Amino acid sequence: MTKKTIRDIDVKGKRVLVRVDFNVPMDLRSGAITNDSRIRAAIPTIKYLIEHGARIILCTHLGRPKGKVIEELRTKPIAFRLSQLLNLPVSTASDCIGPEVERAIDELKEGDVLLLENIRFHPEEEANDPAFAKELASLADIYVNDAFGAAHRAHASTVGVAKHIPAVAGLLMEKELEILGRILTSPERPFAALLGGAKISDKIGLIQNILTKVDFLLIGGGMASVFLKATGYEIGASLVETDKQDVARDIVKTANQNGISIWLPVDVVVAKDTSQESIGETVPVTQIPLTEYIVDIGPKTIELFSQQLMKCRTVFWNGPMGIYEIPSFAAGTRAMANLLASIPATTVIGGGSTAEVVEDLGLADKMSHVSTGGGASLKFLEGERLPGVEVLLDKQE
Repeated sequence: MTKKTIRDIDVKGKRVLVRVDFNVPMDLRSGAITNDSRIRAAIPTIKYLIEHGARIILCTHLGRPKGKVIEELRTKPIAFRLSQLLNLPVSTASDCIGPEVERAIDELKEGDVLLLENIRFHPEEEANDPAFAKELASLADIYVNDAFGAAHRAHASTVGVAKHIPAVAGLLMEKELEILGRILTSPERPFAALLGGAKISDKIGLIQNILTKVDFLLIGGGMASVFLKATGYEIGASLVETDKQDVARDIVKTANQNGISIWLPVDVVVAKDTSQESIGETVPVTQIPLTEYIVDIGPKTIELFSQQLMKCRTVFWNGPMGIYEIPSFAAGTRAMANLLASIPATTVIGGGSTAEVVEDLGLADKMSHVSTGGGASLKFLEGERLPGVEVLLDKQE
C-alpha cells in the first residue's frame, strides 16, 4: 500500500470528511435497507475515527437521482441503520453543503458522527465541478476516501475535494487495494479466475490483463456463448456479441501459448425463453437446439469446474454462471458459491452481482474477501489507475 491511510495522520479534534459508499439496495416503498453490507464494510474506518477523537462527516451517494432531490433517495434510513451498527447516535443534515450543514458541523464534538444528504442531489457532484468540490472541502480539515466502489469515478467527492485538503485512504479502501493488488502481483498458486456474467465486452480488459497471471481460466455465464461460438459450437438462440469472436479466439490462443488451462462449459441448461415460468433442459454443448437459449451451466460443467477449482490456492470470481435471478437457472452459480466457500484457498469475490449472490446465499463470511466495488474492482484488475486513489497522498509525502 503506497498511499497514506488514516493511521498515518493525526485526526484528533479534526473535522474529517469521509467519502463512503452507502449506495445500498432499498425497498423504495418502505424505505427499508435490504442489504447493509456496504455500511458494515465501512464500520472499521468510522470506529477508528471515533476512537481517535475525530469529528466525523460522512458523505455518500444513493441511487441515481441525476442531480435532483428524490425523496425516496434521502440518506436518513442509512443514518438510522448506521447508528444501530455503531450503537451511537448518527445525526443527519438536510443537504451536503451550505450554512445549515456548516452549523451542524460546528456543533460536532470529538467522536460525533454526521451523515450528509445524498451528494448526487447536486448535478455538480458527477460533473466534478471545481466550485462545488471547494465548498465541500471547506467543511473539513482532512479528507478520507473509503468508497472503493466509487473510486473509479472522477467526481467532486472522490477527486475534486482532494485538491483542497489532505487526502488519505480509509481502512476499507486500504483492504481492497491490498487484497486485489496481491492477486495481480503475488497470488498463492495455483491461481484461477472464474468469470461469468452476460457479456464478454464488460470483461475484455480484465481477461487480457489477468490472463498471463492465472493458471486456470474458467468461463461460464452468457459470455461463454461467445467462446463456444468462436471455437465452432452452435449456441442456438443465445444472445452473442458476434463482433467479439475474434477477441475470444485470441484469448484462447494466448492461453494455449502460455500453458494456461482454459475451461469452457461441456454441457449447459437451455430453455425456450427466459421467463420465471420457463423450464430448462440439460444438453451437451454439441447439441444445443437452434431455437433455445443457454441459461446456465450443466451438471457435468459444474463437476469439471469444481475439480479444477479444488486444485487452487487462490480464486477470483466475477459474474454468475447463469440467470441467477430465476431460481431454476441458478444451480451453476449456487454450486460455484458453495464450492468456493468450502475450499482451503484465498477466495476473492469481485463485487457487483457476484457479491450480491454470496450475500444472498449467506456465504460472504466464508469467503476471504468480498469486494465492495463492482466496476472499481474490474477497472483495478484491468490494470487501470483509479482516479479516487490517484489523488490520495503517497506514503513519502
